[in-house]
Amino acid sequence: MTARDPFDTLAPEFTLRVNGTALPNGASADLIQLSVLDDVDAPGMFAVTLVAWDTTQMKPKWIDDALFNAGNSLQIEFGYRDTTAVLMSGEVTGLEADFPLSRPPTVTVRGYDRRHRLMRARKTRSFLNTKDSDIARQIASDAGLSPKVEDSGVTLPYVLQHNQTDFEFLAARARRINFEVVVQDRDLLYRPRKIAAQAALTLHREIELIEFRPRLSTVGQVPQLEVRGWDPAQKKEIVGKAGAGDEPQLMAGKAAGPAATQRAFDPGTSARVDAPVQSQDEADAIAKRAYAEMALGYIRADGVCIGEPRLRAGIVIKIEGIGERFSGPYYVTSVEHSFAPKKGYRTSFSARRNSS
Repeated sequence: MTARDPFDTLAPEFTLRVNGTALPNGASADLIQLSVLDDVDAPGMFAVTLVAWDTTQMKPKWIDDALFNAGNSLQIEFGYRDTTAVLMSGEVTGLEADFPLSRPPTVTVRGYDRRHRLMRARKTRSFLNTKDSDIARQIASDAGLSPKVEDSGVTLPYVLQHNQTDFEFLAARARRINFEVVVQDRDLLYRPRKIAAQAALTLHREIELIEFRPRLSTVGQVPQLEVRGWDPAQKKEIVGKAGAGDEPQLMAGKAAGPAATQRAFDPGTSARVDAPVQSQDEADAIAKRAYAEMALGYIRADGVCIGEPRLRAGIVIKIEGIGERFSGPYYVTSVEHSFAPKKGYRTSFSARRNSS
């Protein structure tokens, strides 16, 4: 533990509430493992594994308990001593039992954050003269979620949702403009990737950071990106372009991935994307945001640290003590928090960076 740590990391704790009520002591005593997966590009998931055998009455337990009925709301907090943070607020969607030959039976309760409500049915419908952010606001309201939406800027004459779930449709629209679809409790957030934000926390090698594996690759990094479409009304091609300088912000490195690749290899390389665009403004916006997303894949990393409840998907963290090339800020794309009585609390994560 360092002086800057706000937690006593020798005393990890968790809190689990079902329908607003704390987990019974008996269930807490039977806990084998508790994990929460937080991801910016997929619904968050949780898994709670318990011993499922009553040694006094010699029969299964928890498997038939109404405590874990499908649809029950479940809130999970991780932290230390009396300082915990809510890392998951979701709903039970499934139950798995395991009756092995030589070990006690177990039951695993699984569920998702409320993004799963957007995956229940396929729909075909159209949206006229609207923005992607307005579409996100409507879909959130339809699913009983509160929209927390940032303006996407470009008004679109016509958008078709064709035989897609709301989540598939909204995620595809978000990818076009480098946005994220995130649900926190009952709020649906539709927002740009926050790679320009200040680091929310710092992880130091061999202090908080237990393992870290960064990988730099120039494959797929090009100095210019073109988005091409067709304007049927004016019968002409629409071309949107993005290049060096269109990244939202370099993540403290000396050169962005596309620029470093251009210096090392072919300076004339470019990539072309054919996409259904309806205006020059839309083509330009998609090109710039696709370029930013491409650059963000220049360095990818996986790591493990001591349990850190502040580490969430969608934030920027700072890594220190691993050399000049790989130290610095990273944008976190997914995080898994896990707690087991015998192993303690650990946090693993994946992250990206657009420069070195």
